[in-house]
Amino acid sequence: MIFRSPYPDVTIPDQPLTELLIERMMPFGNKPALIDGPTGRTLTYAQLIGGIRLIGSSLAKRGLQKGDVFAIFSPNIPEYAVAFHAVSLIGGIVTTANPLYTAEELHFQLRDSGAKYLLTIPLFLEKAREAAANTAVAEILVFGEAEGATPLASLLQSDGQLPDISINPAEDLVVLPYSSGTTGLPKGVMLTHRNIVANMVQTEGIPNMDLVTEEDVVMGILPFFHIYGLVVILNMSLARGATVVTMPRFDLPQFLELIQNHKITRVNLVPPILVALAKHPLVAQYDLSSLKELFSGAAPLSAELAEEVVARLGCNVVQGYGLTETSPVTHVGPNVPGKIKRASVGPGIPNTELLVVDTATNEPLGKNERGEIWIRGPQVMKGYLNNPQATALAIDADGWLHTGDIGYVDEDDYVYIVDRVKELIKYKGMQVAPAELESLLLTHPAIADAAVIPSPDEEAGEVPKGFVVLKPGAAATAEEIMAWVAGQVAPHKKIRRLAFVNEVPKSLSGKILRRVLVEQERNAQK
Repeated sequence: MIFRSPYPDVTIPDQPLTELLIERMMPFGNKPALIDGPTGRTLTYAQLIGGIRLIGSSLAKRGLQKGDVFAIFSPNIPEYAVAFHAVSLIGGIVTTANPLYTAEELHFQLRDSGAKYLLTIPLFLEKAREAAANTAVAEILVFGEAEGATPLASLLQSDGQLPDISINPAEDLVVLPYSSGTTGLPKGVMLTHRNIVANMVQTEGIPNMDLVTEEDVVMGILPFFHIYGLVVILNMSLARGATVVTMPRFDLPQFLELIQNHKITRVNLVPPILVALAKHPLVAQYDLSSLKELFSGAAPLSAELAEEVVARLGCNVVQGYGLTETSPVTHVGPNVPGKIKRASVGPGIPNTELLVVDTATNEPLGKNERGEIWIRGPQVMKGYLNNPQATALAIDADGWLHTGDIGYVDEDDYVYIVDRVKELIKYKGMQVAPAELESLLLTHPAIADAAVIPSPDEEAGEVPKGFVVLKPGAAATAEEIMAWVAGQVAPHKKIRRLAFVNEVPKSLSGKILRRVLVEQERNAQK
């Protein structure tokens, strides 16, 4: 059966992204739009709009044409928004690159996307130059100043004249983030102006729920290269007149200090940061009373962890769901008392449909039946760049995006995400979801962090293996922890191997890098 959003459909403006955003930002004038957390450097809404227009004008005069790709390889800073929207305004396409990439990884993205310009920070310039060799990149720009690169600020010297271009929001791309999708090498996700605009007005269209307002001060900690940070934190906050405080990288003491000093009201984050907020002793040393709501996405969040954070901080915790391929939001948990289900990502947002299908037969399933989640709506990507085969595997003839995520829908049409199709552990043919066991491990009083992967086994095929970080001063043996888990799960879900580690490897967006642990495990067994 098709599960439709319980909310009324919204009308999607037929406007390019930056044109719409500038219209929304105009009334806020001298209000701070973006503040650099570490230095306090501030851009007002008026300065942001002016900078977008001036730099857009200069880029056009330097030869950036509609459809050209402009790469940004930078951590979160206020000027990221200026650069992104300057390119968008004149019909360019921004490909956002992970600032932790090696030169080889960045080279792949530059070559694959056909980027003609590359913008970075002085610290990354050497790596950027190496990556740009033998690509279409004709010019390297920098935030700030560095020898041999064009300072972005020099492009503010402009008459502000913009080219006369026509953008078709439904067809023309605005951003090209890279995602591995459900399998394989990173692929360019083609997101149109309409995709991003649709997702902004869809989330605004949830009745009785404001995800951000002009009174809010929002923490920009999740990376802007990631679609979650770019759309949910940066663009949605600016469209509503909020102030965004940026952080170039996550550092717990600085994160807590910025919440306290800037009286942050909302933070969009990922479960590993919630683990720190729930369990780290340092949290108690800061005044976090300004926090109204924490919004968690990008990975499953357990109800137990959410409740721990609510009890400790006294603010609401809401969970949502989405993918790079869906611009990104498809589901948001209501924050209205009486409608909160902490373990759920909530019902679909307006204009969004969902199917749960059997992973073996692709037959649609009903309520409370687990299968692969498929999504259909105006936020679904145009496809993967120069990869019709991968696009056809991801989006079927009826417009359904096959997410590769396993989940189910309850009797109230709330959706629960259990795990990834490709990351399920097959124990004697039975499926075990690593995220479910990780959530359970995090409730153990001695455990600070945890990951679970498939470990090859001659008899069972695969068995769940846990990697555990103990809290400072805590003591527990592997046998004790495995027995504790075994007492709370079905026999096929038992953790049968366990190792203690100093840290769990995670991506910059906070997702557990299970593949790193899987590779280590395979190498150890050779």
